[in-house]
Amino acid sequence: MTQKKVAWVTDSTAYITEEMAAHPDVYVLPLSITFQENTYDDGVELTTDQLYEKIRTNKEVPKTSQPSPGRFAELYESLKGKYDAAVAIHISSELSGTYSSSVQGRDLADFPVEIVDSLSMSYAITTLMEKGMHLAQEGMEPSFIGEKLQALASHSESYILLGSLEQFYKGGRMSGASYLLGNILQIKPILRITNEGKFDLFQKVRSEKKAVRRMMELLEQARDRAKIRQVQIMHGNVLPKAEELRKNIINAFPDLKVTVGEISSSIAVHAGEGTLALIWNNEIDRNV
Repeated sequence: MTQKKVAWVTDSTAYITEEMAAHPDVYVLPLSITFQENTYDDGVELTTDQLYEKIRTNKEVPKTSQPSPGRFAELYESLKGKYDAAVAIHISSELSGTYSSSVQGRDLADFPVEIVDSLSMSYAITTLMEKGMHLAQEGMEPSFIGEKLQALASHSESYILLGSLEQFYKGGRMSGASYLLGNILQIKPILRITNEGKFDLFQKVRSEKKAVRRMMELLEQARDRAKIRQVQIMHGNVLPKAEELRKNIINAFPDLKVTVGEISSSIAVHAGEGTLALIWNNEIDRNV
């Protein structure tokens, strides 16, 4: 049986590795960032450095919006004739309307697309895409790949140390009471993304050092439950802190592969400059 030619689609909340950026079959549709009266395509018309500068020099917090169904339909129409099918992996449907737009775009284009809700964002999406490509190389059908990736989506864990309570609050991700309490007590909240793909206030810690130490403890506990091959450290313009965390993880767990990367502008809008996140995948299924 001839192996099907598959296109890989994601959105700009994913961490795009150098390999993915250079891959001819990977397509990234950007979320939009609106600042004052101007709207920019994430990662195309606005870099993270430019975003942070705008936030520092203005009181207004920018807003994000998902790609429209029309933009997805246009992309899927363009894939006809070049590919037999596509696999699309998106930010959690609980955090953005991107998944829904992709589904509507697929229906408008009438092109076979397996659409996966990552139940997360950032490198968790990257991990799913890498697994999907591996399955495709083994000759698996796109429909099987989509089902498998959806089943694996809940295996990721993401813990986030916010860089800005104010941005998270103004973006509608935190209650006014929690924001006020956090500011008064100088609390460093650790957020996690649940298995349902929602943000959850996991723990309140009184200092950044204790919060980072707690995330290290969570990683150690996860290693007792499942096989973990690699961990990703994502940051919001605080590379020295991310590198320090990387060294600590390597010293504690020398068998782990550790990747350091920067969160996208569309995530930084809500999380803020100074954010640190720890992401890993629990390989319950040892065969993938």
